[in-house]
Amino acid sequence: MLAIIGGSGLTQLSSLEVTRRQIVRTPYGEPSGALIFGRIGASEVVFLARHGHGHTIPPHEVNYRANVSALSQVGATRVVSVASVGGIRADLGPGTLLVPHQIIDYTWGRKMTFHEGAESQVTHIDFTDPYDESLRAALLEAARAAGEKIVDGGVYAATQGPRLETAAEITRFERDGADVVGMTGMPEAALAREAGLPYAAINVVANYAAGRGDSLHRIEFTHIEATLQGAMARVHRILSRLCGEVA
Repeated sequence: MLAIIGGSGLTQLSSLEVTRRQIVRTPYGEPSGALIFGRIGASEVVFLARHGHGHTIPPHEVNYRANVSALSQVGATRVVSVASVGGIRADLGPGTLLVPHQIIDYTWGRKMTFHEGAESQVTHIDFTDPYDESLRAALLEAARAAGEKIVDGGVYAATQGPRLETAAEITRFERDGADVVGMTGMPEAALAREAGLPYAAINVVANYAAGRGDSLHRIEFTHIEATLQGAMARVHRILSRLCGEVA
């Protein structure tokens, strides 16, 4: 069963034929909200709004462990994350869709692992390639089949939030090799790896990052919502095609 985690701009799936809602309890607390089950075409899908259905949970307070644990409990076999980002690279302007292939983690203080506490053994995971390559390929093929332009590959800088970054921080991230910046990619990706869930992401560029493009002096929030609305319609088409391709 495909699990879709929706971020800013994707708090519900209009293409999902809802069959039931389920509140799931986990050893790590409560997830961001009820899990929404349904079908897209012939495929069974479970959807979770990362920030809650009223978009009330900021990135640094999301219970990522509970979210991933809940999806694993109900039988999800793969996870696609949809998240808005800021574009650092000049060619990644507002409205661009991107399937990242790497992560740089700048977050701190978040619960990063399921394996902690006096009764847990130290557990290491291989995180050389943080995104599942076969699921990445399926997303790219779904976009091609849907006629939607999408960028193959990019380095995602995960920051703490909830504030946006300074121009100097973005310059640092660019020197480090980052192409886009967001606040929710970690520890979500690492927890999915710990849980044995193939995980990939669609990043939606909502705006240029601080000090870049038309955000040279400030980020204008008034344009972001319209950008996300248009881009999320394209994401819906890709996800619908993905369900037909991989389910």
